[in-house]
Amino acid sequence: MEKFFTYKRSPVFLYLVIIAGTGLLAFAIKCIFDPISLVTGGFTGISILLKQLTEIVYEGGIPLWFANMALNVPVFVIAWKVMGKRFIGRTVVATALLSAWLYVIPEMDFVSGDYTLAAVFGGCLSGVAMGMILWANATTGGTEMVAALIQRKLKHYSVAQIMQVLDGMVVLAGLYVFGLRPSMYAIVSIFIASKVTDTILEGMKFSKAAYIITDKYEEVSQLIMDTLDRGVTGLEARGMYSGARKCMLYCVVSKKQIVLLKELVHQIDQDAFVIVGDVREVLGEGFIEYKKH
Repeated sequence: MEKFFTYKRSPVFLYLVIIAGTGLLAFAIKCIFDPISLVTGGFTGISILLKQLTEIVYEGGIPLWFANMALNVPVFVIAWKVMGKRFIGRTVVATALLSAWLYVIPEMDFVSGDYTLAAVFGGCLSGVAMGMILWANATTGGTEMVAALIQRKLKHYSVAQIMQVLDGMVVLAGLYVFGLRPSMYAIVSIFIASKVTDTILEGMKFSKAAYIITDKYEEVSQLIMDTLDRGVTGLEARGMYSGARKCMLYCVVSKKQIVLLKELVHQIDQDAFVIVGDVREVLGEGFIEYKKH
């Protein structure tokens, strides 16, 4: 997974990521969500609904791959006319690949009716898949594309807000067709998937940022630089209560170093004020190397 947090993105590698991501997503949909009727939103959720509703007139119902493609085609045509081909980009490829994977992957039930396993494992798997696809600057179309089109008319709403409403409507439809229990687990799966996707996109190399307010800023900064081999930035600050001007130190370190940093500050100035926060991603020397692509 380390390759996903570097910035050397060749076109071939990006398409390989899209192929792998859509394959994982198709597996989660066809072998985890569909067998126990977890409708997790999007056009794939609608495809699961259509498959169930059409079983009474067509043996096995409308295949997932066909429904997903049939739903996306008119949306892409409208997006092409309204926003131009540059807007669609790799999304056409990702959507076609998802439908192809849904066609190729055989129907199997990997969870055997276990809703908890399906919600957790399926959510993690689809979250990783969507993170890979979005990292490669693509989407799988569906409600995201529809939301982007609607947002052109409802500009006071964001695409994310409109997507939430659309996906919520799909989940409610799943509630009507499949009942309360699958829909509740579907919501859990959606939450897990969104968190995993955020982790993939933001990176796993979490760091810590420390703001240090001390009168002995020169001694503290020198000790940090000598001991931890990390850069320290001095920021001009003024206490609004006392009106006194101070130098506030700012330093980013790894999670393992934050304990030692606090000990070093306390060693120099026991009255120092230290604020520690989380940093999702740090680019530069000593952290993630930035490479232009």
